[in-house]
Amino acid sequence: MSSSLSRSQQRISLSSLTLNNLGTVRKLNSVLFPIKYSEKFYQDILLPEVEEFCKLVYYNDVPVGTVCCRLEIVEGRAKLYLMTMGVLAPYRSRGVGSQSLQHVIAAAAAHSKPKISTIYLHVQVSNDAAKKFYERHGFKEVGVHQGYYKKITPHDAWILEKEIGEAPKLE
Repeated sequence: MSSSLSRSQQRISLSSLTLNNLGTVRKLNSVLFPIKYSEKFYQDILLPEVEEFCKLVYYNDVPVGTVCCRLEIVEGRAKLYLMTMGVLAPYRSRGVGSQSLQHVIAAAAAHSKPKISTIYLHVQVSNDAAKKFYERHGFKEVGVHQGYYKKITPHDAWILEKEIGEAPKLE
């Protein structure tokens, strides 16, 4: 089993987002998510400060997923908000999502300016599979955001969070 896992991991690669592959990210997002993202979203995921947290995910050199995060300062602490993460259905259960999420967690833990204390995200309350996926990776439900989704139902979202470590308050 471990040899097939390592072979699978060798097939997975992540690349930084650029103007050249942004069209691929747009197309994947349109297939993966029931929401149309704004032009500002696509501009923001190209910013240099989020390069390690926004990736195009490949399986055997085929683009099959995306992960996009943003840095936030909340109550004096740096947090990483996982805005989107998705993998095309035929490529799920091959370690693609897990490896992508592990990359983001490791990049957050290694980030020092500012030191990131927490990664958090929203999951639509009807998406039990996604909630279980994140819980397997150490995320915990910390609340429900009523009415988070405006254009899709159900409108509510779980808020999931993973502590990265104690980060000093930013002045």
